[in-house]
Amino acid sequence: MRIGIPKEIKNHEYRVGMTPAAVREAVAHGHAVLVQAAAGAGAEYDDAQYLAAGAEIVGTAEEVFARAEMIVKVKEPQPAECAMLREGQVLFTYLHLAPDPEQARLLRRSGCTAIAYETVTGDGGGLPLLAPMSEVAGRMSIQVGATCLQKAAGGRGILLGGVPGVRPARVVILGGGVAGTQAARVAAGMGAEVAVLDTSLPRLRQLDDLFGGRLRTAYSTLQALEEAVMSADIVVGAVLIPGAAAPKLVRREHLAHMRQGAVLVDISIDQGGCFETSRPTTHQEPIYEIGGIVHYCVANMPGAVPHTSTAALNNATLPYTLALAAKGWKQACAEDPHLRRGLNIHAGEVVCEAVAEALGLAHRPAQEALAA
Repeated sequence: MRIGIPKEIKNHEYRVGMTPAAVREAVAHGHAVLVQAAAGAGAEYDDAQYLAAGAEIVGTAEEVFARAEMIVKVKEPQPAECAMLREGQVLFTYLHLAPDPEQARLLRRSGCTAIAYETVTGDGGGLPLLAPMSEVAGRMSIQVGATCLQKAAGGRGILLGGVPGVRPARVVILGGGVAGTQAARVAAGMGAEVAVLDTSLPRLRQLDDLFGGRLRTAYSTLQALEEAVMSADIVVGAVLIPGAAAPKLVRREHLAHMRQGAVLVDISIDQGGCFETSRPTTHQEPIYEIGGIVHYCVANMPGAVPHTSTAALNNATLPYTLALAAKGWKQACAEDPHLRRGLNIHAGEVVCEAVAEALGLAHRPAQEALAA
Protein backbone atom coordinates (compact mmCIF):
# COMPACT_ATOMS: atom_id res chain seq x y z
CA MET A 1 0.00 0.00 0.00
CA ARG A 2 1.07 3.62 -0.57
CA ILE A 3 0.95 5.47 2.75
CA GLY A 4 0.95 9.28 2.74
CA ILE A 5 2.30 11.52 5.50
CA PRO A 6 1.39 15.20 4.97
CA LYS A 7 2.73 18.08 7.01
CA GLU A 8 0.28 19.09 9.76
CA ILE A 9 -1.27 22.51 9.16
CA LYS A 10 -3.30 23.10 12.32
CA ASN A 11 -2.16 26.16 14.31
CA HIS A 12 1.17 25.43 16.03
CA GLU A 13 0.91 21.70 15.38
CA TYR A 14 4.42 20.29 15.10
CA ARG A 15 3.77 16.55 15.41
CA VAL A 16 3.93 14.24 12.40
CA GLY A 17 1.97 11.12 11.52
CA MET A 18 4.92 8.72 11.34
CA THR A 19 8.46 8.85 12.66
CA PRO A 20 11.38 7.70 10.49
CA ALA A 21 11.52 4.52 12.60
CA ALA A 22 7.84 3.82 11.86
CA VAL A 23 8.41 4.50 8.16
CA ARG A 24 11.29 2.03 8.15
CA GLU A 25 8.98 -0.63 9.61
CA ALA A 26 6.33 0.05 6.97
CA VAL A 27 8.88 -0.13 4.15
CA ALA A 28 10.29 -3.37 5.59
CA HIS A 29 6.77 -4.80 5.38
CA GLY A 30 6.64 -3.99 1.66
CA HIS A 31 4.75 -0.70 1.69
CA ALA A 32 5.66 2.59 0.01
CA VAL A 33 5.62 5.75 2.12
CA LEU A 34 5.29 9.27 0.73
CA VAL A 35 6.35 12.03 3.13
CA GLN A 36 5.75 15.70 2.41
CA ALA A 37 8.96 17.73 2.53
CA ALA A 38 9.68 19.07 6.04
CA ALA A 39 6.67 17.21 7.50
CA GLY A 40 8.73 16.06 10.47
CA ALA A 41 10.86 19.16 10.98
CA GLY A 42 8.84 20.45 13.93
CA ALA A 43 9.33 17.15 15.75
CA GLU A 44 13.09 17.15 15.01
CA TYR A 45 12.90 14.61 12.16
CA ASP A 46 14.50 15.85 8.95
CA ASP A 47 13.96 14.71 5.37
CA ALA A 48 17.31 12.92 5.31
CA GLN A 49 16.15 10.63 8.11
CA TYR A 50 12.98 9.76 6.18
CA LEU A 51 14.99 9.11 3.01
CA ALA A 52 17.32 6.82 4.95
CA ALA A 53 14.26 4.97 6.25
CA GLY A 54 13.09 4.32 2.69
CA ALA A 55 10.47 7.04 2.23
CA GLU A 56 9.94 9.11 -0.89
CA ILE A 57 9.96 12.86 -0.21
CA VAL A 58 7.35 14.80 -2.19
CA GLY A 59 7.00 18.54 -2.47
CA THR A 60 3.35 19.23 -1.66
CA ALA A 61 0.40 17.99 0.34
CA GLU A 62 -1.57 17.82 -2.90
CA GLU A 63 0.79 15.19 -4.24
CA VAL A 64 0.67 13.20 -1.01
CA PHE A 65 -3.13 13.12 -1.01
CA ALA A 66 -3.35 12.42 -4.74
CA ARG A 67 -0.99 9.43 -4.73
CA ALA A 68 -1.54 7.80 -1.32
CA GLU A 69 -4.09 5.09 -0.65
CA MET A 70 -3.99 5.77 3.09
CA ILE A 71 -3.29 9.08 4.80
CA VAL A 72 -1.77 8.89 8.29
CA LYS A 73 -1.94 12.12 10.27
CA VAL A 74 -2.05 13.38 13.83
CA LYS A 75 -4.77 16.01 14.01
CA GLU A 76 -8.16 16.17 12.34
CA PRO A 77 -8.01 17.24 8.69
CA GLN A 78 -8.52 20.94 8.10
CA PRO A 79 -11.03 22.02 5.41
CA ALA A 80 -8.31 22.30 2.75
CA GLU A 81 -7.21 18.75 3.54
CA CYS A 82 -10.78 17.40 3.54
CA ALA A 83 -11.13 18.78 0.01
CA MET A 84 -8.18 16.61 -1.10
CA LEU A 85 -9.59 13.37 0.31
CA ARG A 86 -11.38 11.07 -2.12
CA GLU A 87 -13.71 8.11 -2.27
CA GLY A 88 -12.02 4.86 -1.30
CA GLN A 89 -9.11 6.57 0.43
CA VAL A 90 -8.41 5.69 4.08
CA LEU A 91 -7.75 8.42 6.65
CA PHE A 92 -6.17 7.31 9.95
CA THR A 93 -5.83 10.09 12.53
CA TYR A 94 -7.47 11.82 15.49
CA LEU A 95 -10.88 13.13 14.40
CA HIS A 96 -12.86 14.22 17.51
CA LEU A 97 -16.01 14.56 15.43
CA ALA A 98 -18.62 14.85 18.19
CA PRO A 99 -18.22 18.64 18.63
CA ASP A 100 -17.29 19.29 14.98
CA PRO A 101 -20.26 18.98 12.60
CA GLU A 102 -18.46 20.84 9.80
CA GLN A 103 -15.58 18.38 9.71
CA ALA A 104 -18.09 15.51 9.73
CA ARG A 105 -19.92 17.09 6.79
CA LEU A 106 -16.72 17.50 4.79
CA LEU A 107 -15.53 13.96 5.50
CA ARG A 108 -18.90 12.54 4.51
CA ARG A 109 -18.83 14.54 1.30
CA SER A 110 -15.34 13.26 0.44
CA GLY A 111 -16.46 9.64 0.42
CA CYS A 112 -13.33 8.55 2.32
CA THR A 113 -13.08 5.93 5.05
CA ALA A 114 -12.11 7.76 8.23
CA ILE A 115 -10.75 5.80 11.19
CA ALA A 116 -10.27 7.75 14.43
CA TYR A 117 -7.47 7.02 16.87
CA GLU A 118 -9.60 8.15 19.81
CA THR A 119 -12.33 5.50 19.40
CA VAL A 120 -10.08 2.46 18.83
CA THR A 121 -10.48 0.31 21.94
CA GLY A 122 -8.25 -2.12 23.83
CA ASP A 123 -8.69 -5.48 25.54
CA GLY A 124 -9.15 -3.88 28.95
CA GLY A 125 -11.76 -1.43 27.72
CA GLY A 126 -9.23 1.40 27.41
CA LEU A 127 -8.37 3.61 24.46
CA PRO A 128 -4.81 2.62 23.51
CA LEU A 129 -4.31 5.23 20.77
CA LEU A 130 -5.67 8.07 22.88
CA ALA A 131 -3.79 7.06 26.03
CA PRO A 132 -0.32 8.32 25.00
CA MET A 133 -1.61 11.81 24.24
CA SER A 134 -3.77 11.75 27.38
CA GLU A 135 -0.61 11.02 29.34
CA VAL A 136 1.15 13.97 27.73
CA ALA A 137 -1.82 16.34 28.12
CA GLY A 138 -2.37 15.27 31.73
CA ARG A 139 1.20 16.03 32.69
CA MET A 140 1.23 19.25 30.70
CA SER A 141 -2.01 20.45 32.32
CA ILE A 142 -0.24 21.06 35.60
CA GLN A 143 2.69 22.82 33.95
CA VAL A 144 0.43 25.21 32.07
CA GLY A 145 -1.93 25.56 35.04
CA ALA A 146 0.96 26.59 37.28
CA THR A 147 2.07 29.17 34.71
CA CYS A 148 -1.46 30.54 34.33
CA LEU A 149 -1.70 30.82 38.11
CA GLN A 150 1.07 33.41 38.05
CA LYS A 151 -0.09 37.02 38.44
CA ALA A 152 1.31 38.12 35.07
CA ALA A 153 -1.00 35.62 33.36
CA GLY A 154 -4.05 36.84 35.28
CA GLY A 155 -3.85 34.16 37.95
CA ARG A 156 -4.01 34.37 41.73
CA GLY A 157 -0.26 34.69 42.15
CA ILE A 158 0.18 31.41 43.99
CA LEU A 159 3.17 29.07 43.75
CA LEU A 160 1.91 25.58 42.98
CA GLY A 161 3.90 23.82 45.70
CA GLY A 162 3.98 26.68 48.19
CA VAL A 163 6.98 27.18 50.49
CA PRO A 164 7.51 26.33 54.17
CA GLY A 165 4.93 28.24 56.18
CA VAL A 166 2.76 29.08 53.14
CA ARG A 167 0.09 26.74 51.81
CA PRO A 168 0.43 25.27 48.32
CA ALA A 169 -2.14 25.62 45.56
CA ARG A 170 -5.27 23.49 45.61
CA VAL A 171 -5.67 21.43 42.44
CA VAL A 172 -8.99 19.76 41.64
CA ILE A 173 -9.03 17.15 38.87
CA LEU A 174 -12.33 16.12 37.32
CA GLY A 175 -11.92 12.57 36.04
CA GLY A 176 -9.60 9.85 37.25
CA GLY A 177 -8.73 8.27 33.89
CA VAL A 178 -5.38 8.34 32.12
CA ALA A 179 -5.16 12.15 31.78
CA GLY A 180 -6.49 12.80 35.27
CA THR A 181 -4.08 10.32 36.83
CA GLN A 182 -1.09 11.88 35.10
CA ALA A 183 -2.22 15.35 36.15
CA ALA A 184 -2.53 14.13 39.75
CA ARG A 185 0.92 12.56 39.59
CA VAL A 186 2.61 15.81 38.53
CA ALA A 187 0.56 18.04 40.84
CA ALA A 188 1.24 15.85 43.88
CA GLY A 189 4.90 15.57 42.92
CA MET A 190 5.20 19.35 42.86
CA GLY A 191 3.71 19.63 46.32
CA ALA A 192 0.18 20.84 45.56
CA GLU A 193 -2.93 19.84 47.48
CA VAL A 194 -4.71 17.48 45.08
CA ALA A 195 -8.28 16.20 44.92
CA VAL A 196 -9.63 13.87 42.23
CA LEU A 197 -13.36 13.50 41.55
CA ASP A 198 -14.81 10.58 39.61
CA THR A 199 -18.05 8.58 39.43
CA SER A 200 -16.24 5.22 39.53
CA LEU A 201 -15.66 3.94 43.06
CA PRO A 202 -13.28 1.21 41.84
CA ARG A 203 -11.19 3.87 40.12
CA LEU A 204 -11.16 6.07 43.22
CA ARG A 205 -9.97 3.08 45.25
CA GLN A 206 -7.20 2.45 42.73
CA LEU A 207 -6.08 6.07 42.94
CA ASP A 208 -6.12 5.97 46.74
CA ASP A 209 -3.92 2.87 46.67
CA LEU A 210 -1.66 4.29 43.97
CA PHE A 211 -0.98 7.59 45.69
CA GLY A 212 -0.92 6.32 49.26
CA GLY A 213 -2.75 9.24 50.83
CA ARG A 214 -0.94 11.96 48.84
CA LEU A 215 -4.26 13.10 47.38
CA ARG A 216 -7.93 13.16 48.31
CA THR A 217 -10.57 11.33 46.33
CA ALA A 218 -14.28 12.14 46.17
CA TYR A 219 -17.29 10.64 44.47
CA SER A 220 -18.47 13.23 41.97
CA THR A 221 -21.90 14.45 42.99
CA LEU A 222 -23.19 17.93 42.14
CA GLN A 223 -22.49 19.10 45.68
CA ALA A 224 -19.03 17.56 45.89
CA LEU A 225 -18.10 19.08 42.54
CA GLU A 226 -19.35 22.55 43.45
CA GLU A 227 -17.56 22.54 46.81
CA ALA A 228 -14.29 21.37 45.24
CA VAL A 229 -14.39 23.84 42.35
CA MET A 230 -15.20 26.82 44.55
CA SER A 231 -12.18 26.19 46.79
CA ALA A 232 -9.74 25.36 43.96
CA ASP A 233 -6.87 27.36 42.56
CA ILE A 234 -6.60 25.11 39.48
CA VAL A 235 -9.35 22.90 38.05
CA VAL A 236 -8.33 20.34 35.44
CA GLY A 237 -11.14 18.97 33.27
CA ALA A 238 -10.19 15.43 32.24
CA VAL A 239 -13.53 13.77 31.55
CA LEU A 240 -14.00 11.55 28.50
CA ILE A 241 -16.92 9.63 27.05
CA PRO A 242 -15.44 7.75 24.05
CA GLY A 243 -16.58 9.30 20.79
CA ALA A 244 -19.19 11.51 22.46
CA ALA A 245 -19.21 15.17 23.45
CA ALA A 246 -17.81 15.84 26.92
CA PRO A 247 -20.38 16.64 29.64
CA LYS A 248 -20.46 20.25 30.89
CA LEU A 249 -19.56 19.83 34.54
CA VAL A 250 -18.60 23.37 35.52
CA ARG A 251 -21.39 25.76 34.62
CA ARG A 252 -21.11 29.46 33.86
CA GLU A 253 -22.84 30.35 37.13
CA HIS A 254 -20.14 28.51 39.10
CA LEU A 255 -17.50 31.03 37.98
CA ALA A 256 -19.01 33.78 40.15
CA HIS A 257 -18.39 31.65 43.24
CA MET A 258 -14.82 30.63 42.39
CA ARG A 259 -11.71 32.34 43.67
CA GLN A 260 -10.73 35.30 41.48
CA GLY A 261 -7.70 34.38 39.40
CA ALA A 262 -8.38 30.64 39.60
CA VAL A 263 -7.45 28.64 36.50
CA LEU A 264 -9.51 26.20 34.42
CA VAL A 265 -7.49 23.81 32.22
CA ASP A 266 -9.75 21.88 29.85
CA ILE A 267 -8.05 18.72 28.56
CA SER A 268 -11.45 17.60 27.21
CA ILE A 269 -11.68 20.52 24.77
CA ASP A 270 -11.10 18.22 21.75
CA GLN A 271 -14.45 16.65 22.60
CA GLY A 272 -16.18 19.99 23.20
CA GLY A 273 -14.85 20.69 26.69
CA CYS A 274 -16.23 19.93 30.13
CA PHE A 275 -16.60 23.56 31.24
CA GLU A 276 -19.59 25.47 29.89
CA THR A 277 -17.42 28.52 29.23
CA SER A 278 -14.73 26.60 27.33
CA ARG A 279 -13.91 27.39 23.71
CA PRO A 280 -10.95 26.03 21.74
CA THR A 281 -7.78 28.13 21.86
CA THR A 282 -4.36 27.78 20.23
CA HIS A 283 -0.78 27.67 21.41
CA GLN A 284 -0.46 31.15 19.90
CA GLU A 285 -3.27 32.55 22.08
CA PRO A 286 -3.81 29.88 24.74
CA ILE A 287 -5.77 31.68 27.45
CA TYR A 288 -8.72 33.99 27.97
CA GLU A 289 -10.59 35.29 30.99
CA ILE A 290 -14.25 35.16 31.90
CA GLY A 291 -15.47 36.64 35.16
CA GLY A 292 -11.96 36.79 36.57
CA ILE A 293 -11.33 33.08 35.89
CA VAL A 294 -8.44 32.15 33.56
CA HIS A 295 -9.29 29.53 30.90
CA TYR A 296 -6.66 27.40 29.13
CA CYS A 297 -8.37 25.41 26.37
CA VAL A 298 -5.72 24.56 23.77
CA ALA A 299 -7.13 21.87 21.50
CA ASN A 300 -3.79 20.23 20.66
CA MET A 301 -1.85 20.46 23.91
CA PRO A 302 0.65 17.66 23.08
CA GLY A 303 1.63 19.59 19.94
CA ALA A 304 3.75 21.81 22.20
CA VAL A 305 6.11 18.89 22.89
CA PRO A 306 6.13 17.29 19.43
CA HIS A 307 9.22 15.13 19.71
CA THR A 308 7.96 13.38 22.84
CA SER A 309 4.37 13.12 21.73
CA THR A 310 5.10 11.98 18.16
CA ALA A 311 7.29 9.14 19.41
CA ALA A 312 4.74 8.14 22.06
CA LEU A 313 1.89 8.22 19.54
CA ASN A 314 3.77 6.12 16.96
CA ASN A 315 4.54 3.48 19.57
CA ALA A 316 0.78 2.96 19.86
CA THR A 317 -0.42 3.49 16.30
CA LEU A 318 2.20 1.57 14.32
CA PRO A 319 0.70 -1.93 14.71
CA TYR A 320 -2.68 -0.64 13.49
CA THR A 321 -1.11 1.27 10.61
CA LEU A 322 0.68 -1.88 9.49
CA ALA A 323 -2.49 -3.96 9.80
CA LEU A 324 -4.50 -1.49 7.71
CA ALA A 325 -1.77 -1.32 5.08
CA ALA A 326 -1.31 -5.09 4.86
CA LYS A 327 -4.95 -6.17 4.92
CA GLY A 328 -6.90 -3.14 3.76
CA TRP A 329 -9.39 -1.43 6.03
CA LYS A 330 -12.21 -3.93 5.49
CA GLN A 331 -10.31 -7.06 6.42
CA ALA A 332 -8.39 -5.34 9.23
CA CYS A 333 -11.59 -4.03 10.81
CA ALA A 334 -13.44 -7.31 10.27
CA GLU A 335 -10.71 -9.26 12.07
CA ASP A 336 -10.15 -6.76 14.91
CA PRO A 337 -13.26 -5.53 16.77
CA HIS A 338 -11.16 -2.94 18.59
CA LEU A 339 -9.96 -1.37 15.35
CA ARG A 340 -13.50 -1.62 13.98
CA ARG A 341 -14.68 0.70 16.75
CA GLY A 342 -12.31 3.29 15.33
CA LEU A 343 -14.32 3.39 12.12
CA ASN A 344 -16.18 6.72 12.24
CA ILE A 345 -17.17 7.52 8.65
CA HIS A 346 -17.36 5.42 5.51
CA ALA A 347 -18.68 6.31 2.06
CA GLY A 348 -20.62 9.33 3.29
CA GLU A 349 -22.18 7.63 6.31
CA VAL A 350 -21.49 7.86 10.05
CA VAL A 351 -20.69 4.43 11.45
CA CYS A 352 -19.74 5.41 15.02
CA GLU A 353 -22.90 5.46 17.12
CA ALA A 354 -21.63 7.97 19.70
CA VAL A 355 -20.60 10.41 16.96
CA ALA A 356 -23.92 10.04 15.15
CA GLU A 357 -25.83 10.66 18.36
CA ALA A 358 -23.75 13.73 19.25
CA LEU A 359 -24.26 15.23 15.78
CA GLY A 360 -27.89 14.22 15.38
CA LEU A 361 -27.11 12.18 12.27
CA ALA A 362 -28.24 8.78 11.05
CA HIS A 363 -26.06 5.88 12.14
CA ARG A 364 -25.08 2.90 10.02
CA PRO A 365 -23.60 0.04 12.08
CA ALA A 366 -20.00 -0.77 11.23
CA GLN A 367 -20.93 -4.39 10.46
CA GLU A 368 -23.27 -3.19 7.73
CA ALA A 369 -20.56 -0.96 6.26
CA LEU A 370 -18.17 -3.92 6.21
CA ALA A 371 -20.73 -6.11 4.49
CA ALA A 372 -21.59 -3.54 1.83
